[in-house]
Amino acid sequence: MIVTKLNLSDSLPLTCSRTGTCCHGKTVHINPWELATIAKAKGLSTQDFVKEFCDWGGIKLKFEGAIGYKNQPSCSQYVEDFGCSVHEGRPLVCRLYPLGRQIQNDKVQYIHEGENFPCLEGCPVVTELPSFTVEEYLQDQSTKRYESGQDNYLEVMQKLADVAFELYLDNGLADSGSSGALDKWKMLGSLSPRALADSIPLEWHEALIHPAITDIKNPSEFAHQHVTLLLNKAQAKFQQITALTQLEDACVLMMSLALHLAQSIGAHPHSLAEHWVETAQSHSN
Repeated sequence: MIVTKLNLSDSLPLTCSRTGTCCHGKTVHINPWELATIAKAKGLSTQDFVKEFCDWGGIKLKFEGAIGYKNQPSCSQYVEDFGCSVHEGRPLVCRLYPLGRQIQNDKVQYIHEGENFPCLEGCPVVTELPSFTVEEYLQDQSTKRYESGQDNYLEVMQKLADVAFELYLDNGLADSGSSGALDKWKMLGSLSPRALADSIPLEWHEALIHPAITDIKNPSEFAHQHVTLLLNKAQAKFQQITALTQLEDACVLMMSLALHLAQSIGAHPHSLAEHWVETAQSHSN
């Protein structure tokens, strides 16, 4: 796949034409803070929003609406001849589109797929609209807060994985010679997104996707409160565990949470699981 890297000063036809082609046939992941934000914009609880509008256990918006551009279904939040019904609460991937965002060596880069600008085929009218620089477009779409939310949930994901590592390396599992936990980590990474969500016990899935946090204005504070709730729950559940079979179950559970959360921020669970298994093996030898 060809990827074009962009500078913030690059001028591109980034003004939205509101024809809605970007709202058809896409995959839109949402992290828990974005879920809380978009549910509030819809006037629903996160539980009700997930039940009606989400897939994969609440980390992806459904695209089962009216057929439109290229005979593809529209997003569950798209209203024909109007646009996004929750525009103020839309997630980062929608704010960035058609741009992507990647972090390499702690440096953020903005990209788009292909050599030609993606919008030109579906929305040729954009060439008749004023152009923005990439930086101006990001400011216009108010991406800063949402990028912060994404980066904070990357850290939450890593902290959950760290607990899985601690349970494996520091409590006798690695020393026991059993490969059961790592085999199950690999298995989790190979599951479909829906199957991965279904593998998580309900009380833990609720804690991961529907945290009891009412103030959603600051994504950094939301993520901090969220990971604190999850780690406190883990400590309360696991601190008395001594049996290796229970340690293995706890270790696998924390990895399933980390991988499910990874999917919500657009990461690839399979690659992460493979990497984390190799890392655990290297530390246990």
